[in-house]
Amino acid sequence: MPRAPGNGGRGPTFPVVLSRAGAWLRSSRAGLPAAALVVGLASGLGAVGFRKLIFGLTWVVTGYQQFGQQGRVASAHLPWLGIWFVLLVPVLGGLLYGPLISRFAGEARGHGVPEVMIAVADNGGRIRSRVIVVKALASALCIAVGGSIGREGPIVQIGSGLGSTLGQVLEMSEARMRVLVACGAAGGIAATFNAPLTGVFFGFELILREFSVEALLPIIVSAALADIVSRLFFGAGRIFSAMPQGLTMPHLPDFLLVAVLGLLAALVGNAFTASIYRVEDVCDRLWKGRPESLRPAAGGVALGLLLLAVPQLYGVGYPVVDRAVAGDYVLWFLLLLLLGKLLATSLTLGIGGSGGVFAPSLFLGAVGGTAFGIFAQHVFGAAAGPPADYGVIAMGAVFAAASRAPLTSVASVVEMTANWGLTLPVMLAVALSVTLARRLRYGTVYTTKLLRRGIDIDRPRPSSLLQVLTVTEVMRPLDSLGDRDGSRLAPQGAPPALRHAEFLESRRVHPLLGDETLDLALRQLTVQGADGLPVVGPDRERVVGWLTQQDVLHALAARIASSRLYTLEASLAAEWAVAGGEQAAAERRESVDGYRLARIRIAATAPGGLRLDGLGLPPASLPVSLQRGSDSLPAGPESVLEPGDLVLGLVPVGEDGGPSRGGAAGS
Repeated sequence: MPRAPGNGGRGPTFPVVLSRAGAWLRSSRAGLPAAALVVGLASGLGAVGFRKLIFGLTWVVTGYQQFGQQGRVASAHLPWLGIWFVLLVPVLGGLLYGPLISRFAGEARGHGVPEVMIAVADNGGRIRSRVIVVKALASALCIAVGGSIGREGPIVQIGSGLGSTLGQVLEMSEARMRVLVACGAAGGIAATFNAPLTGVFFGFELILREFSVEALLPIIVSAALADIVSRLFFGAGRIFSAMPQGLTMPHLPDFLLVAVLGLLAALVGNAFTASIYRVEDVCDRLWKGRPESLRPAAGGVALGLLLLAVPQLYGVGYPVVDRAVAGDYVLWFLLLLLLGKLLATSLTLGIGGSGGVFAPSLFLGAVGGTAFGIFAQHVFGAAAGPPADYGVIAMGAVFAAASRAPLTSVASVVEMTANWGLTLPVMLAVALSVTLARRLRYGTVYTTKLLRRGIDIDRPRPSSLLQVLTVTEVMRPLDSLGDRDGSRLAPQGAPPALRHAEFLESRRVHPLLGDETLDLALRQLTVQGADGLPVVGPDRERVVGWLTQQDVLHALAARIASSRLYTLEASLAAEWAVAGGEQAAAERRESVDGYRLARIRIAATAPGGLRLDGLGLPPASLPVSLQRGSDSLPAGPESVLEPGDLVLGLVPVGEDGGPSRGGAAGS
């Protein structure tokens, strides 16, 4: 065997092995699932560490691993303060996590998922690695000191950050890096809730926002492995361990009540979204011009007063959800918890806290749905079924209304409660909830945060040729100068000795994949390939072509010229995709007020040297173009016309709909 250079023939060195492994992970078909295994393991351990961090910090503050369900009790460490300690700890906690977020990672503020969504949609899946640490510490602190938020947002950002970091280290293509980010999110959700199906759907519906066969196996692998890791530490028990199991909906007429519940859940979900951002606006106005690092501490006073009134709002609140659905609370207290959670979560995020909104939406559904079930039982008797049925169903319906992620909503409820017998009524409630929520509000609890920055990833985008054409269709095929294997990728050596030429530069280039779309290829060309990039074939080993930005532009021009129908469809999609969604279609004007589009043919008897402004058109007319034979020319008042020319322009009309006075339209 040939000896490896530079190491005495002892075989490949560790850097060489690492380099080859990275190349295999980047290019092989099996490389993406293999990388997903690493992401699944990392996100599972990240979820375990994050949960333990929350439990540990909560114990430091309260003396309990979970606090709130006990009601008005004192901290075991500060018994002399009694319940009044809840006034103090949100302020002290804010003094810690406020500067941490402001100083090291501002994107760790809030509920986290929107930052991951925009990283996938517009930033090639790139997430700063420091966000992982800052988000974990800030969110754990915020929850431990009473922040009424969930842990799914942080663990999604943590898992996604781990996936993005691995993709950047391996120098993967943006398409693969996006999948790894979704793998991290799926793994985090699966591990933190013991719900692998929920993790898979979350990764597709909310992170990738599209279903892809190539991404299916990696995301499943990551979610499954992360869940296994979590079960090694916490066991296979349900998150809601005290909730009734074996629930069903035995009476078909009760599905009418489920339908009503789904519609009411849409109102709650939309109110939840509106409350979060309205309270944030109020906090912004009150705190304007002051240091953001001190905002959580100052706002902690208001949060503490709310927790003093209703301690059950402290932290994530899963034990309270258990007790609510199990029937431990009366109707009026369930309604109090519903309103209190709306305000507590909104206030926690408004003052600059860090945490998720998935758990609060489940909380709202559980207490609101159980209250609905109690009311239905009072009205219809035992035939309405147990209130717990409606509590479980509403958990999925409220989250679906807030997130517009129906598959994730259905899977989360049946997995986390183990009430598989309620799958059908949950599906019905979720479908109705999402349908009504879309009619009532544009944007979700996640995307509204991006909308407020001027970023609309929900907007229907025009059918773009960049997302249809692939690199193989546009590239310039390359023929090697020598033997047939000359284009096969090989380790770089010294520059070749050239005749009659000077070798000026040799730099590393990252190849494009032939099956990538031009949308992805253009990103890499912009960042890495000013002169162009090589294209590798299906085997990921042979260079088959070369692609430049000019090649992309030529291909687009040729395809647009030969496909007017496609261009029309894209234009219609672009016009539809305006702020306000479907409502904008109803508000569109049927025509331009006061104008008609006129086509004017210049007569064969027209005198030579006739100018457009000599036709006698109304003064406010707007010439658009001048068609002369097969040529389309710009048109202006001083354009000289020839017999047979066709003028296109906007001509003002009078009240009768005809041309306004001031001249004839020409003939």
